[in-house]
Amino acid sequence: MKSLISILIKGGLLTKDLDYKLIRASMVLIFVLFGYQKWFEYEAQGLIPFISNGPFIWWLHPVFGIRGASWFLGASEWTSAALLLAGFWNKKIGILGALSSTVTFIGTVTIIPFMPDGWAESAGGFPAMAGNVAFLMKDVVLLAVSIYLLKQDVERFQLAESGTHAEVRRVA
Repeated sequence: MKSLISILIKGGLLTKDLDYKLIRASMVLIFVLFGYQKWFEYEAQGLIPFISNGPFIWWLHPVFGIRGASWFLGASEWTSAALLLAGFWNKKIGILGALSSTVTFIGTVTIIPFMPDGWAESAGGFPAMAGNVAFLMKDVVLLAVSIYLLKQDVERFQLAESGTHAEVRRVA
């Protein structure tokens, strides 16, 4: 086991901020790709059950129509991607990106309890996921990642502003 750990350390696994940078880059990629899909009809139609059952996004369809709702979500996701990307260089903007990401995934995770046919009746219902609920479960992890990035950005911003690590710990 010591040999494996030594190899991982020498391979750069413990490089300062590697986890933070990989997570931020992954979130940028996710928002870019999911945002891209929102510009097409197939995705707009696929969003209907999500938008219709989302306690925070139900209003998008009546206000914008299904295509407009999809475009709104796509633009929002690309905005989040841009803010998260800029967060590599500017922690204030990074905080906005992580906050946007957090709000996005609160919005999607809260759809889970309201999704029709989300729990397999043939398996006794909850917790046996079915259909769209299974797809949305990834957003639980993405919400946790978003909160992690938000925490990291706030701490890093405080460090840059104060110049001392101790002051950040006192606030936290």
